[in-house]
Amino acid sequence: MKASLLTCGVDEAGRGPWAGPVTAAAVILDPKRPIAGLTDSKKLSEAARDRLAPEIRAHALAWAVAEASPEEIDRLNIREATFLAMTRAIAALARAPAHILIDGNALPKNLPAPATAIIKGDLTEPTISAASILAKTHRDAQMKAFCAQHPGYGFSQHKGYGTAAHAEALTRLGPCALHRRSFAPVRVLLAD
Repeated sequence: MKASLLTCGVDEAGRGPWAGPVTAAAVILDPKRPIAGLTDSKKLSEAARDRLAPEIRAHALAWAVAEASPEEIDRLNIREATFLAMTRAIAALARAPAHILIDGNALPKNLPAPATAIIKGDLTEPTISAASILAKTHRDAQMKAFCAQHPGYGFSQHKGYGTAAHAEALTRLGPCALHRRSFAPVRVLLAD
């Protein structure tokens, strides 16, 4: 396969939650094995994402998932931590991409290939859609697993996002190791 065909899509999941890592995925799809139904992970049901994720992993030429921890988010800020997770995912690919397509309006620095930022790219570029799905399903599975380690917060339901139930649990239990201390709802509790 020609290197020019190795276009990598990159997207993230988990920028907004109050808890947990920010996760990024990088995917190089095989043009000979198209995958039906790819779109922005937020437009798909959980069942549809869970059906597509194994197909993406099985049919892609290369894929990788990486993250930045809550501590890295607090130290760097969410934007830079997201870029860190993206560069880690790209670096972990088994094949080097010739071009990188990133969902959004900005690019991380020092990427290993030419790159283009595409606003709403997860809706228009199948490689970015695939990355969106892998990042989301990976992070959701992690948050479900964290629920057992940190009972009472409801991570398996809200995945760390700022729901009323999460706010109530945070007030009742205080922050746990997964909480992003630089995010306002957590920071306010720590200041009390």
